[in-house]
Amino acid sequence: MNADTLPWNRTLREQWEFHWNHQLRARLDGLTDDEYFWSPVPDTWSVRPRDSSTAPVQLGAGNFTLDFAFPGPVPAVFTTIAWRLGHVIVGVLAARNAAHFGAPAASYETWEYAGSAATALDQLEAQLDVWLAGVAGLGDAGLRVPVGPKEPFPEVSMADLVLHIHRELIHHLSEVCLIRDLYLHTQPATNGATR
Repeated sequence: MNADTLPWNRTLREQWEFHWNHQLRARLDGLTDDEYFWSPVPDTWSVRPRDSSTAPVQLGAGNFTLDFAFPGPVPAVFTTIAWRLGHVIVGVLAARNAAHFGAPAASYETWEYAGSAATALDQLEAQLDVWLAGVAGLGDAGLRVPVGPKEPFPEVSMADLVLHIHRELIHHLSEVCLIRDLYLHTQPATNGATR
């Protein structure tokens, strides 16, 4: 099979789906609220009940907000699982689903962040479903179309965006798994879990 006949759309989706189905999804099962909000170091950014944050900026429209700053601090602040899931759900997926696949408008400022691990995982799966259906709907020809002005680099192709989003998902959700491992090995008296 040569590159001209390779089913690129399916190949790009399978890249993410394989990682999700065989490496990530099972690692997220049983995520507790204690793990979701756990701060392994002082001054960690997280998702917090409205008006309880000391971060320079609190983003969100609901009862919980995401800690933030403009510009971001150097070095970057360590973030909780809740924060990382919020970033993936909103900044990586929901905003792109809105920009490219007809999903409702979404931004860090307007999102209703999850106040529990279960709700965050539901939001994640819902956004992943929209993303994958949207990518599938592009077909192979749609992958060649420029992303346009809704992205920072409007001239790049949708295929470039798909690859970028999949890298972001693999990167940040692997970080979530690592924080879960750290929690398991440093908080044995409180979690009682085995994985």
